[in-house]
Parts: sequence; structure tokens; C-alpha cells
Amino acid sequence: MRSSEADRFSQADLDFMERALALAGRAYGQTSPNPMVGAVVVRGGAVIGEGFHARAGRPHAEPQALEAARRSVDSHRDSTRDWTLYVNLEPCVHHGRTPPCVETVLAAPVGRVVIAHVDPDPRVAGRGVERLRAAGIRVDVGCREREALELNHAFVARQRRGHAFVALKVALSADGCIAAADGSPATITGPEARAHLHRLRAGLDAILIGVETLRRDRPRLDRRLYDGPGSSPRRLVLDPGLRSDPEWLWPGEPRPVLFCSRQALESRGARLARVAEFVPLPEAETGLDLAALPAALRGLGLYSLLVEGGGRTHLRFLQAGWWDRFYLYRSTVVRLQGLPWEAEEAWLAARGGLVPLATARLGPDEVQVYAHPGTRDPE
Repeated sequence: MRSSEADRFSQADLDFMERALALAGRAYGQTSPNPMVGAVVVRGGAVIGEGFHARAGRPHAEPQALEAARRSVDSHRDSTRDWTLYVNLEPCVHHGRTPPCVETVLAAPVGRVVIAHVDPDPRVAGRGVERLRAAGIRVDVGCREREALELNHAFVARQRRGHAFVALKVALSADGCIAAADGSPATITGPEARAHLHRLRAGLDAILIGVETLRRDRPRLDRRLYDGPGSSPRRLVLDPGLRSDPEWLWPGEPRPVLFCSRQALESRGARLARVAEFVPLPEAETGLDLAALPAALRGLGLYSLLVEGGGRTHLRFLQAGWWDRFYLYRSTVVRLQGLPWEAEEAWLAARGGLVPLATARLGPDEVQVYAHPGTRDPE
């Protein structure tokens, strides 16, 4: 526990916020483009209401928790505002598909609101806190802030950097290879690391690979090894010349999106029209212009992306600086003497300025997680 947090918040505060975070996590991977939010209402040291945001367009956490509290007690007699609301994100003040949560809080007998962190969305960005304080409600911000920021790291990074959240992922053998010497796929990591990756997939909107990885590996790109909450991410392929074969494109499953050149779409799109959707992008010297990809993702309603390869695709994202997290899985036992990772030099050049977040053992493997410095909390 950070000393400032220990000084400002009681153990009860920390426990109730922990419960709010647990509630929020029930909607893992299901709220995009919204964050995960949980809320707990406490009166006299006891929980009287709980709620969490299940998905975009559904009721927010705060009104659910407050309504549950009203049903459990006679709120008409609670004129002393002796309820405390714990919520992991600042209540919203803007009209979207649901009314502003701040107004719901003000209409309840809430005397104190404990918030993990301010909402980075510029439509909120502290105005919810100001509105509550102006109404005479005590507001304390920063309870379990670190855990709350981590829970919604994709949402936070997207708000701070102004584009879809992008995570890069690579799996390397102990000798730094991504495939066998002839380029054929090889099993590099064990079941624990693969399960970890599948949970990561379930929390994001889409997975992207290059056409060469599609041709060589024929990856399934699903979340089959993780049975918890989450989404089934959309499959995306960078295929400038539309070289994809229909049999590579997951027959019988939801159609993937192929990013291609306009010329290729006009000349070769017809043969793939039944099995794929197309989004033409302008061309650059090294392939499709990645600068056009953020707008294309917005047009598809996709707000978070996992780039799984291959090496050339990783290299382009690293060179463009268009990524927010990096997941480096490395085997400690498998040696391939095979195909090296094409992006290794760019990765080593960038690594010195990155923010190391975690290193964990996953069976015989290890995962290292880094954040782009642009996503780091302001000092």
C-alpha cells in the first residue's frame, strides 16, 4: 500500500473499493467502448447496494447500486445523507445512451463518495467531482487508484493518446526465434502462457495479423482456452494485395476484415467477397499506411486491438510508435535455431524508454509487460 493511500483511507474504505473493483471485473471484455465500473453503497459500515456496468447501453454501476440500496432500506427517512458510495471511476456528467450518473447520486441520500480515480474522458475529467462537491457532498479520490487504473488500462490509454488501444504480442523461443528455420510454425510456449494470452484476447475488441502470418501459421485467433467473461475478438488481416485464400479465412465463422489497397480491392476483391469484409487503406512506401488505421478502426466500432504478428507487422507498429502495451512471452526451454524475430532491433532500440509493468512466470515460460511512456500516469 502506498503511504499516501494509507494516510487518507481507512481499511474499510480499501475493502469496499476492492469490492467495487471486483464487481467491475465481472464485465471484463464486455463494456467496450466504455470502461468497467463497479459501485458499492454503504450505510453504517454495512453494504446496502451494489451494481456494475454490464455493457455499453446498459445502466451504469452507480444507479444500479443506488436503486438496490433504496430497495433494501427506507430511503425516504435517510435525510441525513449517511450513505457512502464507492465507485472505481468518477461518475459521469454527460448525456450518452444513459443519463448522467452524477444526477442520480445527487438525488440519493449520499453524503460521501469515494472514487478510485478521475475519469480521463474529456467530457468528464474532474467535472463529476466538482459537481458533487458543489452540492456539499464529500468526495475522496485515490482509493486503490493503481488497481483501478490497471483494470481499465485500455480505456485510460485510449483517452490519453486519442486512438484505439493497441497491444503488441510476441512469443519467442529461448534463443529468440519465432518459428522454425523454414518459417513453419512451432509450439513455443506452454499451456499456462497460452491460457494467459487467450484471456488477454477476450478483453480486447480485435486481433490483427499480417497476411504472411495468416498464410504460414493459419492461426485460429480465438479465446478457446479461457472460459471466463469477455468478448470473441474480431479478426483483422493486413493484406495489401489481397493474397488471402478463402480457405485461410476461418470458413463458417464470422467474417474477418481485410485491410487492403484500393487497387487490390478493385481487381481481386470479388473472389473473397463471400468470406471477408474489406477496408481499403492508402499505400505507403512500406505497405499500407498505418496512419489511416485508427480512423478505420473507429469506423468498424473497434476500440482496442491486439497485434499478434508477424515480425514485419510488429516492426511497422514499433516504428510508428502506435502501440500502448507490449507482451513479450519467452520460453525458457524451447530452442528452435530458427527464424529470428524481424522486429527485435526496433524493440531493443525502444525498450530503454519504456515503462516496465510486470514480469511473471507462466509454467516454464515468462511474460514481460511494458507500457508506452505516453500512457504513463502524470506525475
